[in-house]
Amino acid sequence: MTNTKDLLYYIPAGQYGKEGVLALLEQHPEIKFVSLVGIDLAGNDTDEKIPMAAFFDDYEAFFEGRAVQTDGSSVVLTNIATLNNARVDMWGDPSVNWFVDYNYENIDEATGLPTGTLRIPAFLMHNYRYVDSRSILKNSCDYVRAELLSLIKEHGLPGMPHVKADDVVDIIFTSATELEFWVKTPSRTVTKKELSVSQKLQEQYWQRTHGTVRTALEQAVERLDQYGMVAEMGHKEVGGVKAKLDEDGHEAVVLEQLEIDWKFSNNPLQTADNELQARIIVREVFRENGLDVTFNAKPIIGVAGSGEHTHFGVMAKLKSGKLVNLFSPEDMRKESASSLGIGAIMGLLKHYEAINPFISSTTDSLNRLKPGFEAPVCIVTSLGTDPSEPSRNRTILCGLIRDIDNPMATRYELRSPNPYTNTYTALALIFISAFDGMKYAITSGKTQAQLEAELSKEVGESADYLATNRAYRTEKDVFDDFTQEERNQMFGVAPATVWENIKGYHNNPELVETLAQGNAFAKDLMDSFIASILKRWKLVLAHRLIPDNLDTVRKMVAIHTDSRNSVDDKRFAEVNDLRFYLAKDSDDRKSLFTRLIDALNSGEYDLASQLQIEMNDKMEELEAKYANYAKNIF
Repeated sequence: MTNTKDLLYYIPAGQYGKEGVLALLEQHPEIKFVSLVGIDLAGNDTDEKIPMAAFFDDYEAFFEGRAVQTDGSSVVLTNIATLNNARVDMWGDPSVNWFVDYNYENIDEATGLPTGTLRIPAFLMHNYRYVDSRSILKNSCDYVRAELLSLIKEHGLPGMPHVKADDVVDIIFTSATELEFWVKTPSRTVTKKELSVSQKLQEQYWQRTHGTVRTALEQAVERLDQYGMVAEMGHKEVGGVKAKLDEDGHEAVVLEQLEIDWKFSNNPLQTADNELQARIIVREVFRENGLDVTFNAKPIIGVAGSGEHTHFGVMAKLKSGKLVNLFSPEDMRKESASSLGIGAIMGLLKHYEAINPFISSTTDSLNRLKPGFEAPVCIVTSLGTDPSEPSRNRTILCGLIRDIDNPMATRYELRSPNPYTNTYTALALIFISAFDGMKYAITSGKTQAQLEAELSKEVGESADYLATNRAYRTEKDVFDDFTQEERNQMFGVAPATVWENIKGYHNNPELVETLAQGNAFAKDLMDSFIASILKRWKLVLAHRLIPDNLDTVRKMVAIHTDSRNSVDDKRFAEVNDLRFYLAKDSDDRKSLFTRLIDALNSGEYDLASQLQIEMNDKMEELEAKYANYAKNIF
């Protein structure tokens, strides 16, 4: 068994110079490769196996864009790195932790340890500018930091008499993510009905883990600590069923939903890098224990999906070295949030329609955002009903998290991201939009109470910053206390497809212009992101979702038994009518599947979007009708 005490899991940022890094690696010959990890606009990470000797021979090349190049066909930089202008250079980033990725199936003969690859986070440069997700986040935070410092020096900090503007020397961005995921035994299935009943009975949430799931969860938490992430907890989530044992007492069927959390970071780049590494760790640890992991947002329709709630805050560093939370008021018992804290959430909510495609970029992610699964469906916030008694509304998009006795803990939790959200671009847009609202809070001359009143406005009530035709705050249960019609009227209509989500970007050019301020997240890079998710939507629909649905339709055949009767024949006739409508072309009518593919091929995206919604509804109806038919057959 490998002695993990002999392994080097990460190289902390700033603790070693060139000579220190090389000396450390000389002590760990099991680390045989180095990889520059660039993140494209889709959030994909690059991975190469460069022999460690090359790193020793020309260390500087890895941080000057000379060691590794790729091209536009290898990464998602749609309309940026084209085939006739494809070269992309990789520049290593020395400002963050470098992780060592071990292959426990490839043991180094000389040391008896697993073979390691040093993964160095990197930026991607094309045509002499950085175009990757990491650089977008870095540039966004640099821009917001400079602009916010300038505003504070010019206007002071309204509503924060306990902080002198002249004492502020830096801005610190805090952020953290929570990772939810499903684990299962390979090639084994559990019926959706079993999962649904278990969820309604709340048989899994925070329950004790058992067997291989317990072992893997404990190992994953321990390994996160080894990588310097300071794991806080791992626990069961709401989805799943109790493990089924075979006749020998071994686990034959496992299907459970879990969550793992780790400590926040004061560097958003490190937050996003940690989240990427955490996914690698979780997947590998559970695989070592014979379990598959999926980070899909909605792996099973009708059962709880997996989110990745994203927390964010802004602090000021003073000359004394002290940190002050800019979202916290002077008196935590009299006000829920400071003026800047109110401004930050106003900025996010105002721009969220344009931000949403960057958060929920896939059909899978939008499938998760449905009423009844504790996932947000409306652009709305909650601050709590009384500042002296913090509350937490789990039905809203983004809520205030606070501890009266700890002002440093005040932050917002955005509940819409999922494990495959590009955390880099998501945090970039979160901080840029929050800054726009904070700028309004600083320059408007309004008091904290006036800002909170604007945030709490009714539909139709005019405001200086927020839209007239929207409400932005509620302390009610968004799912149970409002009808669908009321939600749409108060908070806007939630997108049902990727195309509807993309239209929120295209139809709000003034919001996009604000998000592109300072050229931190340049407009052409935003357009590239949007073009890439449109392309993915089309491909997934045509080559995955429709074929999968076609397979389902083909399997719903008549069950021939001697006990069949007229009731069964009538029920199957209804099933068959739906099957033909969905999947069978005839001389006088094209099937729904064919019409949807035709619409995608002809660029009729409004029609394709409508047909996708109809397809989803019809497939749900078909499954219900077939289940009703099959249950009556002996």
